[in-house]
Amino acid sequence: MDATLVVALVFTVVILVFIAKGLMIIQQSEAVVIERLGSYNKTLSPGVNWVIPFVDKPRSIKVRRYQAIGGENVAVVKEETRIDRRETVLDFPGQSVVTADNVSVNVNGALYFQVIDPERAVYQTENLIQAIEILAKTSLRSEMGKMELDKLFESRQEINDKLQVVMDEAGNKWGVKVTRVEIQDIIIPAEVEDAMRKQMAAERERRALVLRASGEREAAIAKAEGEKRSSILVAEGSKEAAILMAEGQRKAIDEVLSAGDERLDPQLVIGYLLGLEYLKTLPEIGKEGDRIFLPFEASSVLGAVGSIEALLNGPKK
Repeated sequence: MDATLVVALVFTVVILVFIAKGLMIIQQSEAVVIERLGSYNKTLSPGVNWVIPFVDKPRSIKVRRYQAIGGENVAVVKEETRIDRRETVLDFPGQSVVTADNVSVNVNGALYFQVIDPERAVYQTENLIQAIEILAKTSLRSEMGKMELDKLFESRQEINDKLQVVMDEAGNKWGVKVTRVEIQDIIIPAEVEDAMRKQMAAERERRALVLRASGEREAAIAKAEGEKRSSILVAEGSKEAAILMAEGQRKAIDEVLSAGDERLDPQLVIGYLLGLEYLKTLPEIGKEGDRIFLPFEASSVLGAVGSIEALLNGPKK
């Protein structure tokens, strides 16, 4: 075989190997940081990319994840050259937090983040995931340590918002965008949970007693108002009845006087009317029993009879 042909074949093979080594296909939502002779050169985007073999090398990034080993979550650190730019969830294990009222609780949280700048994610921190996790834990412990246990359960969203602000500020330096921070579980000691259950039952009983007392008070007020209104109506009715009775008696006297053509004595007319009323009541009194004792003056009856007789016979001349 001709030496020139051999050299050409060798050269062709080297060129093909060089081209194969220099071609890098980057998947969608991935990125690769390239160093040239130890310094940053460029960041490869999704698609077909060309690098100089043996001169350009991808810079690896440490990724810390948790795996269930033997029933426990164990942290596993790996080095990868391809940086995942999708939103990632970091479900770090629970940690002990002491609240403002000195109650130790166990908190389990989750953090959602996304790599925005692969260059800063590689060069600004030695272990990106570990840095995010430790910052999330310390920030969570700091924010929850400012609150009492009773307020802790109703302030989850407030804590999440504050943590996101802190994480986002630090994440900008690391080329990471923290999208959400969530508190999954808050586990309290059994004795504290039992005390809270008793406190809740006592509070509900107190509210029930307050509502019952308030209802009884309103019912008593309503009853008193009703009795007051009833007494007023009875008094007004008695008043109107007395007025009507007086008006009726006055009209009766006027009619009798008018019938007498101003010849009757008003005193005799009044005595006559009183006598009639007295006589009307006798049958009603007789219904009370077989024997009835009535204390009365004979002169009153005789006066009433005399008044009636005077009216029948007419006035004396």
